[in-house]
Amino acid sequence: MKKIIIITVVFLGLFFASSCENELDQNSPNDLTEDQYWKTESDAQAGVNSIYAMFYKDGLWARWIYFRLDLTSDEGYSVSPWTELADWTRFNYVNYNFWEGNVVTWRDTYKAIFRCNQVLANVPNITFQNEEDKKKIIAQAKFFRALHYYYAAILWEDIPLVLEPSKTTDNPAQVNVTEVYAQIEKDLNEAFTDLPPSWGDDQTGRPDKGAAKAFLAKLYMQQHKWPEAKTALEYLITGPGAKYSLVSNYRDNFTDTNENNNESVFEIQFGDQRKGGTGEDQNAAVSSNRGQFFAPRGIGWSDGQARFWLIDAFKQEKNKDGNLDTRLRWTLYYPDLLADFGDKTYGRNWEWNNNEAWFRKGSRDYYRDNEDYYSQVNYRLIRYADILLRYAEVLNETGNTAAAYQYVDMVRARVNMNTLATAHPEIGNDHDKFLERLKTERVLELAGESVRWEDLKRWGDLNSQAAVDKIALRDPDFNNFVVGKNHRLPIPQNDANNNPNLEQHPEY
Repeated sequence: MKKIIIITVVFLGLFFASSCENELDQNSPNDLTEDQYWKTESDAQAGVNSIYAMFYKDGLWARWIYFRLDLTSDEGYSVSPWTELADWTRFNYVNYNFWEGNVVTWRDTYKAIFRCNQVLANVPNITFQNEEDKKKIIAQAKFFRALHYYYAAILWEDIPLVLEPSKTTDNPAQVNVTEVYAQIEKDLNEAFTDLPPSWGDDQTGRPDKGAAKAFLAKLYMQQHKWPEAKTALEYLITGPGAKYSLVSNYRDNFTDTNENNNESVFEIQFGDQRKGGTGEDQNAAVSSNRGQFFAPRGIGWSDGQARFWLIDAFKQEKNKDGNLDTRLRWTLYYPDLLADFGDKTYGRNWEWNNNEAWFRKGSRDYYRDNEDYYSQVNYRLIRYADILLRYAEVLNETGNTAAAYQYVDMVRARVNMNTLATAHPEIGNDHDKFLERLKTERVLELAGESVRWEDLKRWGDLNSQAAVDKIALRDPDFNNFVVGKNHRLPIPQNDANNNPNLEQHPEY
């Protein structure tokens, strides 16, 4: 199925960022103004398409958000010679205005939200031949506003909640994260109503009802609203949205050769057809930089790498044939990869020490021996294996541990692992033992897929010194972690200084 890349340059340049007021005061004679725009169906479609274009910006899924979600967690770290960059994966936050570590993700998040708000404010006033088309456009904007607020809440928690198109004079009020969560829930439920169950092949990459329910499940789980999460997940597993399945080849989730497959619940569409930068020009890239920044030395920048304890976790248990879990082969590069799997595709011009590992998911070693800024490999933001493991977690939390086993077993069976009860009979129906094992199961299946930081927060593993000390045994960076402080990022200081309604988090 051919992917589509949705990007349109229209009059949508304003965004919430108090530090850019002077720039925003400039009027270009070549740009449409707001009173000239938002007249036709094509205006509305271009407007919603511009929201998709935010996936290709530096602060979000083109580059820097992975440093926050993957490298800050105990799965990854950085020894970049760019000391300040590496420090922002070690909880050494000194300059809260550090662009790559904080500000650019904040900026691009609110820029994306601004584009959503423009659609939501203006499209209802446009006359459509088919009102269902209008509803779908509005639903997409609500979905993406919820998506961007979700990750903002995971990273910063108490933030401004902006629901109207911003002006340069605005000083939006900061709200508690619970209010942010409530708005995300509202947007997702309203989006679910008007999103289609699926899109045609020419619209691949747009969110459908299943994607909305998946994000609702994530949202509910972060708040420990287990019954609500259970209902959302059941839509995907046993309900009207049960159209998903696990692909037979695990690696098909991480290359460009079998994208948008039956396991994909929502994935970001990347392409390599344009080699520009990440601005708003017509040649702007629509690709991912992750491979370039996370590649082993010799084939990329190597600013991010994996913790070696992940290899040990994979090697604790053999599959039914007495061999290593094949997910290890496709998840990580590490010194013994060739010896363990006879994998001759690795090792060309790559440099590492014996105790180092690197993320392999999304790499392009299946057809080239280096990375660059223009990876076309889609990023699977939510896939069905994650849904199944989440459902197991929810069942365990709602007192039905026995029923949870089968959903873990579905994920394990794909890679020829024994059933959970066979491999770990000591768990029984013990809630705590099951949860501890599930934490490992999520690592084995999802390592390097940008879910670990929210997992650690959901499990309460960042809430006590004892829990953090346990993490520090496998990730020494957590020796720097301050309980009650580093569970969230500082707000960019310039924004806190310039907006009287925005206060820096008190712990900072």
